[in-house]
Amino acid sequence: MTPFAIRVLLVISLVVLVVVTAAFVLHTVLHLEPAVVALLGGLLLLVLSRLDAAAVAKDVEWPTLIFFAGLFVMVGALVNTGVIEMISKAATEAVDGNLLLASIGFLWGSALLSAIVDNIPYVATMSPIVADLVAADGTGQSQVLWWSLALGADLGGNATAVGASANVVVLGLAASAGKPISFWTFTKYGLVVAAVSVAMSTLYLWLRYFVIA
Repeated sequence: MTPFAIRVLLVISLVVLVVVTAAFVLHTVLHLEPAVVALLGGLLLLVLSRLDAAAVAKDVEWPTLIFFAGLFVMVGALVNTGVIEMISKAATEAVDGNLLLASIGFLWGSALLSAIVDNIPYVATMSPIVADLVAADGTGQSQVLWWSLALGADLGGNATAVGASANVVVLGLAASAGKPISFWTFTKYGLVVAAVSVAMSTLYLWLRYFVIA
């Protein structure tokens, strides 16, 4: 491609990106699922760019997409059968009445589960439970539970290759570049990073909400 053609493609891509982002934000108004918005955006970009569809398809990370499809099916089954909710409620009952224990339990429990399953459905399942606990407590200190949930679900995903979407994408790109990273190689380093970051978060939450507050 010539430099001019590359600039034109860049402009087209940015315009489509803005349109798709706006459609994501307004998908409830447009009555379109985010997945439909993403597919329409991809097709629109393909048409406007006039690139060869077969050549574009060769660059798609198909193994990564298939992995995500299987992952969401598995997580959806866990959510719909009530397994994640059952675990969440059991953890909540175990720490009832002890805010410090609840916050630490949510932090490390979220980190552990997010290393195994996708954190999006987990957080969606836990959010109503945390909201009820915060409302029942009625004090500003109980906001620590939201931070425990957010930090644990986010940082725990670094532990394994399947803990976060970005991990899977990076592994796919590394394999395509001829530098494959095995699941256990990633986990060997990821577990250390996750454990250290969650431990630092534990210290922060304890100091911020139970010592300084």
